[in-house]
Amino acid sequence: MSESKLNVLLLRYTQDPEHIVAQAAKLCYSPSSVAELKEQIDSKDQSVFIEKLTEMGHLSPIEHVSFTFGIEGISRACSHQLVRHRLASYSQQSQRYVGKYRKKTGGFDFVIPPRIEKIGKKQWFIEKMNCIQEWYDELIEALGDSGESTFEDARFLLPNAAETKIIITMNARELLHFLRVRCCNRAQWEIRAMAIEMLRLAKKVAPNILKDAGPGCVNNACPEGKMTCGKMVEVRTMFRNI
Repeated sequence: MSESKLNVLLLRYTQDPEHIVAQAAKLCYSPSSVAELKEQIDSKDQSVFIEKLTEMGHLSPIEHVSFTFGIEGISRACSHQLVRHRLASYSQQSQRYVGKYRKKTGGFDFVIPPRIEKIGKKQWFIEKMNCIQEWYDELIEALGDSGESTFEDARFLLPNAAETKIIITMNARELLHFLRVRCCNRAQWEIRAMAIEMLRLAKKVAPNILKDAGPGCVNNACPEGKMTCGKMVEVRTMFRNI
């Protein structure tokens, strides 16, 4: 068992995403055939049109674009927040099925919150994780170490800090919503760090679609009202430079 660190990979994404969005949007108003429209769009730079679409809030065409991310090194506490975003597809590593492999490789990995390290409690936290691993191993033996049925019950001892891996697919519209909520300074630190990395990766392949992506205050007044962090200028600068 060991400390895990966040790792975000962009596994797949819609090719030529901005051309697909432009074609979907223009099809609604054009008498041209799909083939003719595609030829017209492929021959032009669509960045200005995409920017106009997003400014107008005409976002249904960007649902045709999707991104698939592989996420490692997040806690179960983080993944529980993540799957609340229901307009996405998730495949998460099972504690039930990988329990037998973790037993062979030294136990579960875990995430340490930065504040715990900051107050000098990192080693204390690691010792507690080791203690939980001992209890987990003890319970496996007590349950007869009989495969899946053992691990599905033993996992009840595992903490929210336990590391998990997950693959996520989101369309671009849902990704924008996710980033608006989870890039906010008031979001929990772990899911915020993950959201920022997702934005960095996705923006490289769809820069115009994600041009103004980030927390709600990037282009508008802070949606948090009296709960604002009060750092809107710094936040806007940061996200416009990603």
